[in-house]
Amino acid sequence: MKLQRQGVLLAASLVLFTAASGRAEELGSDGMETGAMEVSGVQTQEAESSGNSIFGPDYYSSDLGKALTNGGEGYTLQGFIDKDEDPYLSFGGWVQLGYTSRSTGMFNDIPNRINNNQSWFWIEKTADGSEGLDWGFRFDGMYGTDAGDTQAFGNNPGNWDYENGFDRGGGYGFAIPQLYAELAYEDFSLIGGHFYTLLGYEVVTAPDNFFYSHAFTMYNSEAFTHTGVLLSYSGLDMFDFYAGWTAGWDTGFDQFGGGSNFLGGVSVTPIDEVSVTYILTAGNLGAIGDGYSHSIVVDTTPLEEWVPGLNYVLQSDYLDVNEDVLGSGNAGYSTIGINQYLLYQIFDEIGVGARFEWWKPNGVSYYEATVGTRLTPIPNLIIRPELRWQWSPAANDNPARNVAGLPVDEGVIFGMDMILTF
Repeated sequence: MKLQRQGVLLAASLVLFTAASGRAEELGSDGMETGAMEVSGVQTQEAESSGNSIFGPDYYSSDLGKALTNGGEGYTLQGFIDKDEDPYLSFGGWVQLGYTSRSTGMFNDIPNRINNNQSWFWIEKTADGSEGLDWGFRFDGMYGTDAGDTQAFGNNPGNWDYENGFDRGGGYGFAIPQLYAELAYEDFSLIGGHFYTLLGYEVVTAPDNFFYSHAFTMYNSEAFTHTGVLLSYSGLDMFDFYAGWTAGWDTGFDQFGGGSNFLGGVSVTPIDEVSVTYILTAGNLGAIGDGYSHSIVVDTTPLEEWVPGLNYVLQSDYLDVNEDVLGSGNAGYSTIGINQYLLYQIFDEIGVGARFEWWKPNGVSYYEATVGTRLTPIPNLIIRPELRWQWSPAANDNPARNVAGLPVDEGVIFGMDMILTF
């Protein structure tokens, strides 16, 4: 019955919101790598380019443009160190500084000061199976105020990067969100180790999201990372398949309470303008208990021929577990949500977007609306100012009904960050 109700809501939302507002397509940053996300092809999503530069068509080929932007390609740490056109190892990272006027209760929860949210470094060897069996690996390490939400908090305390001396006070700490090996052969890829989830649309890595803040659903109804194995296959036209085993949600080389679950799904692109991805987890999810979850993401460029750079994305998540992880007094924990994103890339350097979300944990509805811009005056610099509202009529001034413990009905939240990639 719950799944039937979700299907009705999903269909109704598609009809109603096609004529309304609300999308926030996640931008894959130029030159960035995202590891398991790139292997899966699910989470690294790029908005369609508008095909126009605010500086004019000849800017990147001019002397000034070349000097500031490296001919539009941007400057990278690898470009300074390794001049090989086909390097054996790839590496890079970014530094993110941000400010929020109020806590969102998720990631951006230290207001009224400038925070180093993420200082990130990654290194990898890409596994290329196009000419036979090949191997690779990936490592990601970070420092910042996002560390507490990026560590393997589904672990037993004291294991990997969770409650193991990685926290440094003032909200800062270290995390190792990815460390895995990969084998690739033709259209197959197998990764094993600690890697990002396939669930959902928004991601932990700051440059790959349109907005500075995050959706309720991403933070509360999806895993961030897993430890296990994941097989992907991309040998059929229009389809990508995923299947694997993990030791529960948000684990780092550890297994909490016998965590053991399936992770997999399928992505289909029936036409160039539409892709649909369905990802599920089922089994013992570890620290949050036994259960089932799925995420459905519909990514479209509905007016690509007439309005290049316009994207609309619809996401619906469902989670049902038998543990009371939020302390609401109920026997279990169940959430359902619908996120809608609308982004318009006016110029290659300027994008505007909106996100509207309805999220319902254990029968209490929460709402969130965010509008913002994404500015990339040069390829290595991303600036994301935004205004956010989050409210819940049932939870307002009623702590007993605030099952998620989130700040609600406190007015507008202003946030802004700056990301320098290298």
